[in-house]
Amino acid sequence: MNTLEQNASKKYTPWLILTLLDFVTIISFENIFYPFQNQGLSVVISWIFMLFAYVIPYELIVSQLGLTFDQQAGGLASWIRRGTGSDLFGYATSWMYWVQTIPYLVDVSNSVIVSFSWIILGDATLGKHMSTFTFGLLTFAIILAFILLENFFKDSLEILSLIGGGAMFIMSMLFVLMTFWAVTHGAHIATQPFNLEAFKPSFSLHYFSTTGLLIFAMSGAELAAPYISKMKNPKKEFPRSMWVLALMTGALTILGTLSLAVFFDANHIPQDFKMNGPYYAFKLLGEKLGMGSVLMYVFAVVQAFFMLAQLAILIDAASRVFAGDVNQKYMPSWLTKKNKNGRPIHSYTLTAGISLVLLLLSGTLPSINSIYNWLLNLNGIVSPYKTCLVFVAFLAVRYRQNEFSSDYVFIKNRKGALAVGFWCFIFTFVCATMGFIPQNSEFGTKQFDHELLMNFFFVFLIFGMGFILPLLRKLELKRGQAK
Repeated sequence: MNTLEQNASKKYTPWLILTLLDFVTIISFENIFYPFQNQGLSVVISWIFMLFAYVIPYELIVSQLGLTFDQQAGGLASWIRRGTGSDLFGYATSWMYWVQTIPYLVDVSNSVIVSFSWIILGDATLGKHMSTFTFGLLTFAIILAFILLENFFKDSLEILSLIGGGAMFIMSMLFVLMTFWAVTHGAHIATQPFNLEAFKPSFSLHYFSTTGLLIFAMSGAELAAPYISKMKNPKKEFPRSMWVLALMTGALTILGTLSLAVFFDANHIPQDFKMNGPYYAFKLLGEKLGMGSVLMYVFAVVQAFFMLAQLAILIDAASRVFAGDVNQKYMPSWLTKKNKNGRPIHSYTLTAGISLVLLLLSGTLPSINSIYNWLLNLNGIVSPYKTCLVFVAFLAVRYRQNEFSSDYVFIKNRKGALAVGFWCFIFTFVCATMGFIPQNSEFGTKQFDHELLMNFFFVFLIFGMGFILPLLRKLELKRGQAK
């Protein structure tokens, strides 16, 4: 078969599928709830600022880096490894990128349980029917089962991303449209006063400590990098995918937040708003429209598919980054071993193991709601720290830009590009560090101290574990030489 025939028969990933795949991991309807609880109506200004000053530059930076290293399997790890010329830095990035997905995997699995509880119970009484131990056990069972299922269904990732991402975006936009229809037909706006003063941000310690969750909600575009080589025309299609992704993200966050203000008083948010808020919202909307709980049940089903799609993408893409392009002197050979489907099977096993440890330790919290909130806040720390590395890679590439070529260049002026990259890095790093401050407990209480200690412990634990693998590799090489 000649090259032309091979290209004709090759299965390509359409740019819209890639957009939905990334959308699944970046933003969802529930991602607008915890910022609304943390910052009230002022979060609208935060979303607008983030979109233009951070998200669009970030995703166009990803476009340049992705097309600069479009033949590298390791995604962000490849960008750092090639950009800095350091194999050690590339390994550290791959570990950090992979391990920071673990709290999110657990959080997503928690959301799967919550969605099914609403389908079965029809209300927010999960905590009355299930202990924290059972909640943790079911969470682990979902992660383990999905790892096994993903290896049986080769095309599950694209199918689930199409169903989950498309359905969630439709439901989210449907909520926005129906809300505005309700307002124009006499519905009362719950948040009062609803004026320009209410949108003014309050630049307090709490405000800045919660901004890391906005970065967490809007970041993740680099997760699509390992799939660039599967596109038919990456030069045109990948930047287009990133632009559409930014617009979809902006539309959902800004319009979605305004819609929430119609049903919920931003000054008096329910305590379990982060966990059950989306279901409350669709239930209230259905009641306004005379549809009862129908919309809530539809959303619960869509949410279940959406969360399963997130599990598929996170487990697959993050593990590919981890085992795709790392110098072999840092990685034990058993960890990079792939099965017949080309999946790094043992990195899946390690994923399950660390998830179990995380679940056991989070069980020290008093309730399901506190576990859900704490894991969510933990993601607001580790995810932005990972995102910092995207900008490190960009700064390295633009500093040595004569050594690299790309079909797409974000800001042709070198000094301008470095300035934007440096701004994004500093902003992300500061927000991640501020995120260590507990957001759901009052300062001086035992709960505050407990969560603060857990934040430091888990961050140092999961990032610090990365030092062990190179030592295991050294032992493996010594034993090989001895034989």
